[in-house]
Amino acid sequence: MTAQTILPANSVTGGFEVANSVRLDTNAYMHKTPSSSGNRKTWTVSVWVKGQPTTTTNNIAGNAIFSAGNAATDRTHFYFTNGIFEFRTEISNTQQLITTNQVFIDPAAWYHIVVAVDSTQSTDTNRVKIYANGVQITSFSAAAYLAEDADTSVNHTVKQYVGSSSWSVGSYFNGYMAEFVLLDGTAAAPTSFGEFDEDSNIWKPINVSGLTFGTNGFYLDFEASGNLGNDVSGGTDLTEVNLAATDQSLDTCSNNFNTYNPTYGMQAIRIPIFAEGNLKITGDGDAQHHQVMGTFIVNKGKWYWEAKFTVNADIGKNKVGIMSVDLGTPQTAEIVDQSGSCVFVNEDGGDFRRDNATVDQNSGVFTQNQIIGVALNMDDGEISIYRDNSLIVDALDIGNADGTHVTPASVHYKDAGMEFNFGSPPYALTSAAADGDGFGSFEFAPPSGYFSLCSKNLAEYG
Repeated sequence: MTAQTILPANSVTGGFEVANSVRLDTNAYMHKTPSSSGNRKTWTVSVWVKGQPTTTTNNIAGNAIFSAGNAATDRTHFYFTNGIFEFRTEISNTQQLITTNQVFIDPAAWYHIVVAVDSTQSTDTNRVKIYANGVQITSFSAAAYLAEDADTSVNHTVKQYVGSSSWSVGSYFNGYMAEFVLLDGTAAAPTSFGEFDEDSNIWKPINVSGLTFGTNGFYLDFEASGNLGNDVSGGTDLTEVNLAATDQSLDTCSNNFNTYNPTYGMQAIRIPIFAEGNLKITGDGDAQHHQVMGTFIVNKGKWYWEAKFTVNADIGKNKVGIMSVDLGTPQTAEIVDQSGSCVFVNEDGGDFRRDNATVDQNSGVFTQNQIIGVALNMDDGEISIYRDNSLIVDALDIGNADGTHVTPASVHYKDAGMEFNFGSPPYALTSAAADGDGFGSFEFAPPSGYFSLCSKNLAEYG
């Protein structure tokens, strides 16, 4: 099991706070073509990423972070392939490939990636340096470096892509990006973009607005929802493709939010389809129950999240609630048949099941676009359910899950789907309400004393 309470680079308080990220999905990316060439030998890309490919079967191999070039013979790109980071250049049809032994497979974690290139260096290993969370990676399964004084496609008058690749149709980044920086003319160390917290030793972001970006460099902070490609360094904005204001996210490298975990299906043979930064879950059409769990685990505190029903023939068979991770991992049976589950069931008129028994009946069937509000009180071992802000299940005892470590869970039959909001919604809100500490954005205000599942709240209440 890979779900965990994980807070890398995002549980510290104080210092520089990143307000927004961009949520990228299939067919969504940005690009621009410089009008004149900059420094093609020396440059740096820095970006924080979350939710990149894992080693499960629902990967898309070659999810691109950044790419430059249009022709197969001259291009530069780097990407994750099944969790492994690769840097690839092709110059006059000669390929150089660097592949890390380190893997990046935790869908809950924000990773800071820096690629610093300086082909003018006489020592080949100094021409490309790759860093993760402030530490240089030096272990590679393949390491073919640039030739001395080689010109890459970066900062050239060809398309520069963020979240897509010039080399493979369908190679899109699936996840979140924050603080995307390209420096033209500088091979910078990671300390230009982040630092280790003096108390926790966690790698965290710093303010990069004072850096020298160069002729074709840019800085994307994703704070303008109507212009996510805005270059706040003053250069030409990037063109957005298949991106909308709802793709701006509050999930960042300074405040990490819960999502669902694509590396773990509660029934091992049926893993659903994940989209929208692992917040939209849909069955794959097979007549089975597709079950998922969250990336955050709690055993105390009061937590609130929302779920929205989407259009599908089997919408009435969605289930939403929690599961205990201390009482075993159901792999062959549906979660509502397990001890330690507490799942509101929309099927059959809105029954509520706990520990393999129906404990509340006839709460009414949910319909398209209605919002379920889940208020989990781990301090008192209770759960309450709201429908469009109306309380329908009040302070139900969570049974065997009480006193254990629990995580959000859901079940999706056949092709049923839902979208989930743990404080960073993947869909538009008609109104926006934060929790009592000002974190998250919900359709309805969380009950008093309940908080969104984000790392800042978890550090205080969890």
